[in-house]
This record gives sequence, structure tokens and C-alpha cells, in this order.
Amino acid sequence: MIVAHLPAGYIVSTLLFHRFQKYGTSRLTFLRAGLLGSIAPDLDMIYFYGFDHRAHPHHSYLSHFPSVWLLLLTLAILGFQHCRHKKLPLLALIFTCNGTLHMLLDYISTNIYWLAPFVNRPFALFNVPKAYEIWWLNFLLHRSFALEILIVFWAAYLWSKQRMARRY
Repeated sequence: MIVAHLPAGYIVSTLLFHRFQKYGTSRLTFLRAGLLGSIAPDLDMIYFYGFDHRAHPHHSYLSHFPSVWLLLLTLAILGFQHCRHKKLPLLALIFTCNGTLHMLLDYISTNIYWLAPFVNRPFALFNVPKAYEIWWLNFLLHRSFALEILIVFWAAYLWSKQRMARRY
């Protein structure tokens, strides 16, 4: 995925907020935590370009291991269930929920190391062929990009609907 992580995080955060607003977290704080979680796995791009000089696929880093995100999500769920004060565990929950969603979205068209760190083998639902020299052009012209566009439109719809509701 190239453009859909943030919109997907917006969709999940917006749809889940109504279920959790009774715990006293503001919509904006909840949304910020969710949006940050939706792009958190890609913060490894700083290391990828700045230090690793693209020597390894950035999906082979710890921040892109689904096992890490599933562990964090499990801890967030347990924290939310067992803590008396729910605000911070709730923010951890939406953060890790969207980080885990990031793994699922990446799996559609890029290699994800589902069994890492135990097995160093990537999996992808679709393989995007290298038809063009420019890497991102291969993704933009692949059929899986239609799903990204759909996610972007859905997020835009929810955003405009929310904006209209606040007006009246």
C-alpha cells in the first residue's frame, strides 16, 4: 500500500470512536493515536533511507513484523480490560489496532514476514510485477491500487459526513 494507510486508520478510528467515547478520551486525541498507529510501521523508512541505505527491504525490519504488532495489540487489549483508568490503554488499543491493520494492508500487494522472527520468509497476497523502472509506478498501475483508491474515497466520505454533521 502506498496511500491508503492513513485513510484506513481514519476510517477505523472514526468508526470505533463512538463505541469508546464513554471512557472520556476526546475524539481528536483518539483520532491522533489511531492515525499515528496507522503509519507507525512505516516510520522505519527513516532508518531504511538514512542509515541502512536501502540494503534490506524495510518490511524485514522489526517494525513490520506482524508478530510484534499482534503482541502489542494483545498487551493493549489486556491493559484496557484490566486497568481502572481507561484513557491511556484505550489510546494504546487504537494505536496498535491500526498498526496491525497496516500489516494486513501491506500484505495485499507487498511482502510481509508473517512468521518472523521465527521464519525469514515473505508472503504477499498479490505479487506486483516489475514492469516499470520507477518502483511506485508498478504499484499505481496494479489492480490492487483500486482498493487503495476505494479506501481513500471511503475516508473522504466519512470526513465530509462528519464535517457536515458538525455544521448543523
